[in-house]
Amino acid sequence: MTETTFTPLAGLVGGALIGLASVALLLTEGKIAGISGILGRSFFPAKGDLDWRLAFLAGLPLGAWLATRATSDALGFAITDDALQLIAGGFLVGIGTQIGNGCTSGHGVCGMARGSKRSILATLTFMATGAATVYVMRHVLGGA
Repeated sequence: MTETTFTPLAGLVGGALIGLASVALLLTEGKIAGISGILGRSFFPAKGDLDWRLAFLAGLPLGAWLATRATSDALGFAITDDALQLIAGGFLVGIGTQIGNGCTSGHGVCGMARGSKRSILATLTFMATGAATVYVMRHVLGGA
């Protein structure tokens, strides 16, 4: 089993930055920082709605790249080299965001902050599902 290092300061700083970015987007554009919605609506944007979407999406990998430069740990977590697993995972996440009418950022960060009952339920559901998946993978199937 892979050991995980507890890094509360990094989590606190990262969470605060996500919160600030979400508030900034809401105050400047009146939009919710839900990644799946921002990406999905980039393909057929409303007039004058593409620039901020592309800037937001470009900031995701740019922020990750900057974070790797600021720390000694290149990724902070292990990820598979198996392209099929990555594609399948992305596909399943896409299906989940469609079924749930949003993603973790839209429901978990923005929706819960607005007190949305639907977002609270969605967040409880995906957190419980994630915890159950980790339990099964580590303790039932014996994986990492």
